[in-house]
Amino acid sequence: MSGGLIVREKEPLNLEMPFSSLDGFITPDESFYVRCHFPIPEISPENWSLKIEGEVDAPFELSYDELLGMESRTIAATLECAGNNRIFLEPKVKGVQWGLGAVGNASWTGVPLSALLDRAKIKAGAIEVILEGADEGEVDKSPKLTGKISFCRSLPLRKARADVLLAYQMNGEKLSANHGFPLRAIVPGWYAMASVKWLRRIIVTNKPFNGFYQSLDYSYWDRSGPLPTLAPLAEQQTKAEIARPENGETIPANSTYRIHGAAWSGTGDITRVEISLDSGANWREAKLLGEPVKNAWRLWEYEWQTPANPARHTIVARATDSRGVVQPVERSADRGTYMINHLLPVSVEIR
Repeated sequence: MSGGLIVREKEPLNLEMPFSSLDGFITPDESFYVRCHFPIPEISPENWSLKIEGEVDAPFELSYDELLGMESRTIAATLECAGNNRIFLEPKVKGVQWGLGAVGNASWTGVPLSALLDRAKIKAGAIEVILEGADEGEVDKSPKLTGKISFCRSLPLRKARADVLLAYQMNGEKLSANHGFPLRAIVPGWYAMASVKWLRRIIVTNKPFNGFYQSLDYSYWDRSGPLPTLAPLAEQQTKAEIARPENGETIPANSTYRIHGAAWSGTGDITRVEISLDSGANWREAKLLGEPVKNAWRLWEYEWQTPANPARHTIVARATDSRGVVQPVERSADRGTYMINHLLPVSVEIR
């Protein structure tokens, strides 16, 4: 553990929140998971700038102070690593072995990306916006690239204009280095690989971007067309996770136990969470807490009157969103080691 976080890797730094510690809508900075592909860059605000270039008529550069002086917006958004829950895959796969806690919900303050794109005057024919971070290093996947690359992802122009925020504050405080200081993109509803940290350059392009983290990594097989196509990851999948009880927990017989957790979706608001106490044979409605907030998780709970006799129970949570998308029972192998949202059982013992 590191400050309450689970250390999944030290170099580069990858830290996970123990999901059983979930106790509120907002995840505090010190509890928010940390995902790094390369060493965290050291950046001073005095020497940093953000460049906006590419297929634009008016490219420009912004200093940190100029950015802070622009009209800001604050949103709540849930970020989930695309490999969250990877540790539960069978057979075991490569990659950071995330449990349940490579996810968090925070309040983000910054400048809408659309304001910068409008100022740059995008040329006709532009289709994507590439976000480049200052973190860089060598990658070992084949076909191997010589030398270092920076972490980059692209967004369709429509998404970039719609709701992407360039955030310099997290939960009302200046971004920490772990979370992308001085600036990170927040791409609501998408897996967090799109929310590029340590942002230093925005490139508007008239061609599809097929960089390493857009094609060789963070991609899956899409079967929506006539033939399977390798596509970049995008929207978060509909999912509910159980914070308590934890797998293997012992619960007192003949008592009231609060089963609780969070649910989220990139395709709509969470409208329903159901609980099964018998491996999915029967389902009961859980209580949704608070009001729905677009692109933020929804907390939920279920008061369980535990049986009087000792027994073993398998608890499962299942989410449904406003578009009718229901969390699947089984996993699709086309997703590789990403987009893991199938039902995850929690085994408990009543004593």
